[in-house]
Amino acid sequence: MSDSSSLLQSPLHAFGLSAKAAIPTEQNRVVLSELSHLGYLVLRGKADDAVFMHAVASVLGRPLPTQPMAVLLTGRGVVLWSSPDEWLLVCKRSVRDTLLVDLTATLRDVFSQVVDNSGGFTTLRLTGSDHLMLLRQLGPYDFESLAVGRCVNTVMSKAGLTVVRTDEAGVLLVFRRSFADYIWRLLERTAQPYRPCLADPAQCADPLFAPLFEIV
Repeated sequence: MSDSSSLLQSPLHAFGLSAKAAIPTEQNRVVLSELSHLGYLVLRGKADDAVFMHAVASVLGRPLPTQPMAVLLTGRGVVLWSSPDEWLLVCKRSVRDTLLVDLTATLRDVFSQVVDNSGGFTTLRLTGSDHLMLLRQLGPYDFESLAVGRCVNTVMSKAGLTVVRTDEAGVLLVFRRSFADYIWRLLERTAQPYRPCLADPAQCADPLFAPLFEIV
């Protein structure tokens, strides 16, 4: 299976975000950065199916989380709990194809599904002293209550997305290509009172997704 990274564009490529990156200052109370070109594999199966759970654990090195809203770091990527029978595995783009082959092979005779949706998602890192204030304006969820190591599927105005709390400094926003244009314009407009800064990923790295980021 060939690596098609060079053929894929970020869902936000039209905004030229990397060319606008700057170094954040104390005046920037909201900082945004895109982690583009990660690998995204959707896993579906029954959490009470021991064969399915064991097969996936043999590839990832750890069992899939069964607790709602869980975030799990494995040796091959980060798993986000999506529903009782669905998980999103985020990985380095360079290992995506191998990981897809391994999962497909080990689940060949198991009632399950593995789908590569790497071209359909992107992730934004949102930090800054007022990042929670911004989120509060955009969505109905009580984001202050989202603990480190938890994620929630929610909405931002009219668009669905997953908010992941990987540390105290900020959150990750994981969303589909179909919502990318809308979500970015909404963030850009609503963040203006907070003097937003568009930064390079290294300037606002988080402990889980940032190590997966590779410059394409």
